[in-house]
Amino acid sequence: MKIYIGSDHAGFKLKEKLKPFLIKYKVQDLGNLIYNKNDDYPVYGLKVAKAVSKNKNSIGILVCGSGQGVAIAANKVKGIRAAVAENVRDAFLAKNDDNVNVICLPGRYTKLILAKKIINKFLETKFSKAKRFTRRVNEIKKIEKP
Repeated sequence: MKIYIGSDHAGFKLKEKLKPFLIKYKVQDLGNLIYNKNDDYPVYGLKVAKAVSKNKNSIGILVCGSGQGVAIAANKVKGIRAAVAENVRDAFLAKNDDNVNVICLPGRYTKLILAKKIINKFLETKFSKAKRFTRRVNEIKKIEKP
């Protein structure tokens, strides 16, 4: 599995700490590659979302101050279902119920140990494929069509 990761300045520190943790996966850092206090989260949300949308056997991890901004940006890309996970339960439900392919973390207040637990839960959880969840994901796909 390929993992695309990205962050703005508010998520940069956590993103950099997560990369060694993810070493067993094929990780591609789509930026920012240096700390820049004036960068903007939509740039990295879009980069990661576009990469995940092109590579169906991949997931994305995005980090910004609250996680919300990158989630909003990523969700503008067709085929992307991005969600903020502030805890392990959020990660489980996002993947199990909604088949999320981009997980977004709040960089300003998520400790590394919790971020690792959230990502582990996200990676180990499979979409349940229950009828109601499949129906709902398909309804989202219909919304994406022009």
